[in-house]
Amino acid sequence: MPKDQGIGASSKRREDVRFLTGTGNYTDDINLMNQTYAHFLRSDVAHGTINSIDASAAEAMEGVVKVFTAKDLEGVGGIPCGWQVTDREGNPMQEPKHPILAEGKVRHVGDPIAVVIAESPELARDAAEAVEVDITELPAVVDMKAACAEGATKVHDDLSSNLCYDWGFVEENRDAVDQAIKNAAHVTTLELTNNRLVANPMEPRVAVGDYNRANDEHTLYTTSQNPHVIRLLMGAFVLGIPEHKLRVVAPDVGGGFGTKIFHYAEEAFVTFAAKALNRPVKWTCSRSEAFISDAHGRDHVTKIELALDADNKFTAIRTETYANMGAYLSTFAPSVPTWLHGTLMAGNYTTPLIYVNVKAVFTNTVPVDAYRGAGRPEATFQLERVVDKAARELGMDPAELRRLNFIKPDQFPYETPVAVAYDTGNYHATLDKALELTDYAGFDARVAQSTANGKMRGFGIAHYIEACGIAPSNLVGQLGARAGLYESATVRVNATGSIAVMTGSHSHGQGHETTFAQVMADMIGIDESQVDIVHGDTSKTPMGMGTYGSRSIAVGGSAMVRAAEKVINKAKKIAAHLMEAADADIELKDGQFSVAGTDKSVAWGDVCLAAYVPHNYPLEEIEPGLEETAFYDPANFTYPSGAYFCEVEVDPGTGKIDILGFTAADDFGNVINPMIVEGQVHGGLAQGLGQAMLENCVYDDNGQLLSGSYMDYAMPRAHDLPNFTVDHSCQTPCTHNPLGVKGCGEAGAIGSPPALVNAVIDALHRGGYPVEHIDMPLSPSRVWNAMQSVK
Repeated sequence: MPKDQGIGASSKRREDVRFLTGTGNYTDDINLMNQTYAHFLRSDVAHGTINSIDASAAEAMEGVVKVFTAKDLEGVGGIPCGWQVTDREGNPMQEPKHPILAEGKVRHVGDPIAVVIAESPELARDAAEAVEVDITELPAVVDMKAACAEGATKVHDDLSSNLCYDWGFVEENRDAVDQAIKNAAHVTTLELTNNRLVANPMEPRVAVGDYNRANDEHTLYTTSQNPHVIRLLMGAFVLGIPEHKLRVVAPDVGGGFGTKIFHYAEEAFVTFAAKALNRPVKWTCSRSEAFISDAHGRDHVTKIELALDADNKFTAIRTETYANMGAYLSTFAPSVPTWLHGTLMAGNYTTPLIYVNVKAVFTNTVPVDAYRGAGRPEATFQLERVVDKAARELGMDPAELRRLNFIKPDQFPYETPVAVAYDTGNYHATLDKALELTDYAGFDARVAQSTANGKMRGFGIAHYIEACGIAPSNLVGQLGARAGLYESATVRVNATGSIAVMTGSHSHGQGHETTFAQVMADMIGIDESQVDIVHGDTSKTPMGMGTYGSRSIAVGGSAMVRAAEKVINKAKKIAAHLMEAADADIELKDGQFSVAGTDKSVAWGDVCLAAYVPHNYPLEEIEPGLEETAFYDPANFTYPSGAYFCEVEVDPGTGKIDILGFTAADDFGNVINPMIVEGQVHGGLAQGLGQAMLENCVYDDNGQLLSGSYMDYAMPRAHDLPNFTVDHSCQTPCTHNPLGVKGCGEAGAIGSPPALVNAVIDALHRGGYPVEHIDMPLSPSRVWNAMQSVK
């Protein structure tokens, strides 16, 4: 019988009740007394000099409260970047100012120029059309390689060039890698693009600023994945508000996928304006506005080389990547193509020598930052595409080439040549499980059936490994992080035995209110309904780093476990006193404290009551109450991994792809809630396959966004996707966190793009079209054109 409570149970998501009944509380649901509305006037050119801004006509319109431009924000700082990267010579990256409102120049379509504050959203929008802005348009730089050419137009005049940094990793390996490639028995080379994406969470961004003049306190309600980090960055670096005078609240959030991690100009502006006007200020992003104001994802151009010896063992990898930063540095942008990408280039393999070069480039486009997986999908796509190409060149089965080069189970813990150490894993097991679930042996028969129907069938394999729960703080600090990466929790036990857990890990779809309660209920032996999870309000929760990078259960959950252990240890002392026994003899099981080897016991609720009614225990030894806080800073990343198999049919007449089946065999360590894990994988697969087949953010040479709405940006729909086969039975528990868990939220988006592309290339080869690569997205026209190019 499956468990129906605690760790390992598929408990129903308790938060879904309010979401499904329309009683959720999202930021746009928040409306304050005497509230005003903000509308941002944004640049419609990618690059230009602002000659003048005339807001007089707009300010004269009925219902307009004020129009703000950059001159009204004197003393306000720019949006800070949270990570500094140094180049190959040890020099810090070029870090231009990122103003709240454009100062002197606009640098991308969507750059905010002015803000109209009015009594209604409609009035603010209408008045914005009356603001006259005179801009002298300048040449736009969009192509990354062109941006790095001598004499290229500069995005920021005060910088020496458009190159943010030229990063090498591991620099001391560089000469050895070059030599290994020169001496290799075989070298496979591939040039590819990881296409730019728009995150498109269901809920667009919203920000509401409020100010209480009586006590000089600011409140920001915002759609954020990490409210404490927003409070820190905005308070300390932008507005100069002491943290104890700034409250940040992120209520229910309808998806983030990374794009709601970052501190945005709109959040700082409404907070500033609420004080300036002494009235609440609300801004709600439209969907079209989100396309030109939310941070984009991916956008890498890479050349990768894989060297093999005569026995087909990998000997070296060398990559050269151009990574687009956009016009400004978003909060964590510099870390994505470097430390979140370069450290994963070993993948699942025993390659002894690796060198990664990344040139980060400023262009006249929307800033680029972390998007589901953040660096890990980019690394996996390069690696799994070049391994597949190598297998084809060598005439090997792609599964067997991978198996030959896998890190073996008895080699863990395994030190990679790119500065990370994998603690556990079994890549052979996930490969074998995926082969079993997909009936790999019967594939040839299915190919014959497709051929008879005039279609080309292909099979694609991809393996991935991900580093989740970025850690530890002292290491990432050395790598350029400007914040700690711990997590926190306070466990407050009430007098009747119910529990409130205040966590710094914010939930925006992951199901924390369910899974965290499962862990707590399992530890104590009480019903999950007795546990309440509180998050998203800096006035209620201890300082935490938020939710991203599949860190919540591994880092936030571990903080909760540590706090609960403190609570249990204190409760045992109270129970020992009540039962006149030694602390060391007290055991807790199924909500009962007992004395080992006796029939003496006392219920959890009775001990909790005694903690708050301390009539009978020694106050000089045990203070009243039952509440503890813990901060957990992990010793290492967690390393989930998996084998992803994709089977497709391609129509030779049109290039249209049909995904016939997709199998994901993942190792997530110990699993808290199998149903939630399965849902997370499903969501990740949908986004990864969306990137591989459909999604693409396209700029023209003038920096105009050509795919700025759902008319031009193709999101995946139900009919584009197959039924997924998802398995997480191959579990190797993490060795360095108390739950033995690994992250699961990003896996699907990491492993699925190369699996699909490999499947399509396989189908084309089987159909007589020796195409070596097609850049994502694999639209029918791209596939058809690739076929024609090799006829």
